[in-house]
Amino acid sequence: MTGISNIGNVFKDLQTLETPRMRLRRLTMRDANDVFEYASMPEVSKHVTWDYHRTVADSMAFLKSILLQYENGIPSPWGIVYKENNKLIGTGGYHNWNPEHRRAEVGYAISSRYWNKGIMTETLKRMLRFGFEAMDLNRIEALCKIENAASEKVMQKCGMKYEGTLREQMFVKGAYQDLKLYSILKQEFNFDER
Repeated sequence: MTGISNIGNVFKDLQTLETPRMRLRRLTMRDANDVFEYASMPEVSKHVTWDYHRTVADSMAFLKSILLQYENGIPSPWGIVYKENNKLIGTGGYHNWNPEHRRAEVGYAISSRYWNKGIMTETLKRMLRFGFEAMDLNRIEALCKIENAASEKVMQKCGMKYEGTLREQMFVKGAYQDLKLYSILKQEFNFDER
């Protein structure tokens, strides 16, 4: 069990995670071009809170903010690297961590070139395992826009359960957004699946 005093160390010393096809690792400034490649795709940013990156400088600013989060032990994303070509194709990680209540929210985004290949499902399962084991979570939540059927399918394939729609839950890109809430409890997670 992660003690309250060790919370900051989980993300300050963020460990690399492996799946059969993916490596989840700390981001570095050397990732700027790969981040720009996927973050500059309007179809990727369509369903997330951030706007698409217009220049590599936008990606560098994003990376600087993540490095600062690592330094301060704040929940922050991994870079998702596709092992076959050793390319960073997206990010995924935790936020809104409440250690007292042992819950957190997980989020992710990957290049549209890698959609519909089971990559995000494989990655999310590994991230959920990390949450239950390293962060000692009991409940993990994920949100998606109503129209984001692909993300919803990933959550379902990972065993997450639909709990309801949060009406106008977030004001993003000039409009209120309804979001679907999914969650999984530690007792529901399949630890035997690799």
